[in-house]
Amino acid sequence: MIPAIWETSTFTDKLGTEKEGQMWTFRDKGGRDCCLIPEVTGVIQQMWREGWSKTMKSATRLAYVSRCYRYERPQAGRYREFTQFGVEILGDRSGRDAELAREALDACISLFDADLVKVDSVKRGLAYYVEDGFEVECPDLGAQRQVAGGGRYAEGIGWAIGVERMLLAEDARSAGGTS
Repeated sequence: MIPAIWETSTFTDKLGTEKEGQMWTFRDKGGRDCCLIPEVTGVIQQMWREGWSKTMKSATRLAYVSRCYRYERPQAGRYREFTQFGVEILGDRSGRDAELAREALDACISLFDADLVKVDSVKRGLAYYVEDGFEVECPDLGAQRQVAGGGRYAEGIGWAIGVERMLLAEDARSAGGTS
């Protein structure tokens, strides 16, 4: 289970100033800087570095569903609270991890009846990626077209789908597009 409340410092160096301003932050009773998690990969990276890597086997595969939070103006496809479904492969240095991650993403997005386009070599706005990432977009959604994204980071590789946005993509296909 992924905690909804986490240390702010896990995200501040990784998200960039635009996304950092979208975090729900506060101090707990002990005076520690905390936040509602804006995404899950940062939490998983820290958990891997600080413990899981010592107790779990290499090439550990995780899947999760978690609520995430961003302080931004709500609009179609952008919510203050949203659901993230993701897959992470941690500790694998064989090179097969990237192929497995993409196969899992392909299998997952094939479950949805939406007009989706995979985009490779994307500069993702998160500082923990060590190479260009990838995204899945739904052109019918206009400005909020990204429904999934991911890439390689020091601890592994992973991706996540914005569940509500993917459901919007399905609705857009049914309605014949919204752009």
